[in-house]
Amino acid sequence: MLIVVVATQLVLALLTGLTVSYAYGRVDDIGAGDPIPHRGKKPAIGGDALNVLVLGSDSRVGAGNDLDGQTDIGQRADTTILVHVSADRQTVYGVSLPRDALVDRPECTDAQGDTVPAADDVMFNDAFSVGGPTCTVAMVQDLTGVYIDHYVVVDFAGFKDMVDAVDGVTVCIPEDIDDSEHGITFQAGTQTLDGQKALDYVRERSSTPNADIGRMKRQQAFIASMVSKVVSAGTLSKPTRVFAFLRAATASIVTDPELDSLRDLGDLALQFRKTGLDDITFVTVPIAEAPSDPNRLVWTDQAQGLWKAITADQPLPARYRDGSISAAETPGTPSATASGSSPSASPGTTSSASPSDGATSAAPTEGPTQQETEEQAAQNGLCA
Repeated sequence: MLIVVVATQLVLALLTGLTVSYAYGRVDDIGAGDPIPHRGKKPAIGGDALNVLVLGSDSRVGAGNDLDGQTDIGQRADTTILVHVSADRQTVYGVSLPRDALVDRPECTDAQGDTVPAADDVMFNDAFSVGGPTCTVAMVQDLTGVYIDHYVVVDFAGFKDMVDAVDGVTVCIPEDIDDSEHGITFQAGTQTLDGQKALDYVRERSSTPNADIGRMKRQQAFIASMVSKVVSAGTLSKPTRVFAFLRAATASIVTDPELDSLRDLGDLALQFRKTGLDDITFVTVPIAEAPSDPNRLVWTDQAQGLWKAITADQPLPARYRDGSISAAETPGTPSATASGSSPSASPGTTSSASPSDGATSAAPTEGPTQQETEEQAAQNGLCA
């Protein structure tokens, strides 16, 4: 889903620094959503660490969003990423939360102020459908115990515009993709995708045996590739591209009121001037096949350790790093050596299980072999 670029937009804000400040007055303010329904104060532990929930809306309403004439299907957050930013602004890691994981959704309040009753054993993205982003935030806080500082929502049109604003994003596709039913086809190889092709790439999920899990990993790789390109290709030294990106972002995203202006984003950006590519990592929450339905997932008990690390503002623990994707080295593409960063993780998949393979999500004690890495990458539609 297009959530990949929202996460990228956040990371770019961390990397662009002073460049953003010059854009004040040249782009529109960000759309303001409803306040986050916090049920307690931010914990003292972790200090100024930030946790941002980034969401992609597949609503067909609005200019550029009607891909298939289904303007009456409402909206869903097909993919969600919880981005943790350390208090010292030295590390950033994003945790993908699968849309089809079964969870217990707590009671919440929607945008109209109506109460949405709690429901057990429902799909994760159900919260966004019935109550919007604030209900999703309330659910994530309830399930993880992690205090969410901000949320960001983006749509299809904004995704395409942001990709085009940085002159496309490079990906590596290991095999031809022929999803004729949805009008999506790709030839194998390394290629630079424009906005529309990028949207097709991050939405496609029928070319790999593990469907949504593979799509999540490709989205993570896309984020990493976009961040790498912006930093290593000199995009930040080209004001027209930066401003075009910011215009696309602010025209298409909605955030909580505390992050709803370019100045807010710019002030935050100034704190991240020294964040390196090898400090930016993406993983998936530990998951396994749902006992009640082989086509659904559940978070495993190992997820608790991840939430504790985020709450305590700790670096991403080593046991969650197998298969992580780093912005310093994206699958199938050269390392971003121009930025002075070095790879900190091998591309591939997380230790998460796929509904289609029945694997467990136990963290391995040793890293995967090269053959295992290649097999995992291919399973997710990535180059090793």
